[in-house]
Amino acid sequence: MIKTGDPRALGVPPSEARLHFDTELQELGGGPRRRLLMVDDEPAFELSFYCGTCPLLFRRLETAREKLSLESMQERLSGTLDDPDDGRVIDAFSALLPEGEYLPLLLSVEPQMVIPGKAGDYFSDEQVTAWGVNQFWGLPEHPHTPYYRTFETAVDADAHLYEFVVPMIPPTWNERERVEEYVARMEQGTVSTAVAVSTLDVCQPAVSFGDDPSVHWGLTHFLLDGHHKLEAAATAGRPVRLLSLLALGEGLAGADDCARLPALRAQPRSARATGT
Repeated sequence: MIKTGDPRALGVPPSEARLHFDTELQELGGGPRRRLLMVDDEPAFELSFYCGTCPLLFRRLETAREKLSLESMQERLSGTLDDPDDGRVIDAFSALLPEGEYLPLLLSVEPQMVIPGKAGDYFSDEQVTAWGVNQFWGLPEHPHTPYYRTFETAVDADAHLYEFVVPMIPPTWNERERVEEYVARMEQGTVSTAVAVSTLDVCQPAVSFGDDPSVHWGLTHFLLDGHHKLEAAATAGRPVRLLSLLALGEGLAGADDCARLPALRAQPRSARATGT
């Protein structure tokens, strides 16, 4: 944790915002409605289900094809942001977001890229330990995208915070030359800044088929700007700054949970001791 701002009203009317949160319309005789992150009025990600007892989820959908970076902010974000309000970055990205209350968090992260189903995959490891595999498919949940793990820490004896950075497009779509350019800068000591809109979902199994039915706090950062930077930081093993705009009204977490987040994020990193 570098610095936390005060909660503030940001955004534009949903009809003008490039990104917004929505609920899928119920079809006659259809299944449960999905929680969605929309980009340019297209469903980009399916999010954790409303009940709060289903597993944590961020699943990329076929229509997730757009980044939301701002050309006007490229020079400012190529270096280190020391305060959430530096360079009017929040004001600039506010124009992409729907009206609501947001908590600015300026974080230092050292991302590790994860390929679903391979080493370090939350969905195949920690989530299965709490929920077991999907009872219909007999498999772990799948996010349909590589993603980055950046932090985790204990909330209490029965709850754990997991942090993720989710690219809007897969890292394989990134321009190789730009990634290599950022790698070179980072190896020389440059710390660049990325920007994300974030949600906090608190999920607990109602009936667990796993070995450790603990409460999972999922802090998920959806990248607005910084796709090349995150891949470069993961490649080089270097830190990057992340300006997170936490959408306080859009996650599966109460006001008290969100108020605890800055202190939790300032704790030392620690892994969950399963089976306790």
